[in-house]
Amino acid sequence: MRIVVVDPPSDVAFALQRGRAEIVSATRSTGAPLAFTFSVRARTGGPRPGVTLLGPFAQGPPDKRFVYVGSGTFAGDAASCWSRRAKVSLAGITADLVRSVATQPDVCLEATIPGRAGDGGPSCATVPLLRGWEIGRLHD
Repeated sequence: MRIVVVDPPSDVAFALQRGRAEIVSATRSTGAPLAFTFSVRARTGGPRPGVTLLGPFAQGPPDKRFVYVGSGTFAGDAASCWSRRAKVSLAGITADLVRSVATQPDVCLEATIPGRAGDGGPSCATVPLLRGWEIGRLHD
C-alpha cells in the first residue's frame, strides 16, 4: 500500500505510525509530495463481510481500520511546534481491489491525501482521500 501526501508544509517531519507509537519512514518535507509505502495482510470471509486488513500499520477496530501519518513530534521531531496525526481511512478497500493488486507484482493500493490543514500546518484528524483507494504503480 502507499499513501501520497500532497502539498505538505515545508520543513516539517512526516512519518508512518506502526503499532501504538513506533515511527517509520520519517522524512522532512520540502513541499513536494511525500510517499509512504507499507504492507498489510488482507483477510476475506470470517465473521464479517468484506475485507479485514491486518498488521501493525492497520489501526482501529476491524470495521473501521485506518493508518496514521504523523507530523512534527509524532514523526520524531522533538523540537517541532507541530504534534499532529492524519487519520487515513482504509474504508473503501474491496475484495476486488485486493485481488487486483495480489495478482500483479508491480502495483499497490494507493490513496492521496492533502498534506496541509486549513491553518497552513500539517493535516490532522480524519483526512479526506482525494481520489479514494485506487491501483497505483510501484515504480512510478
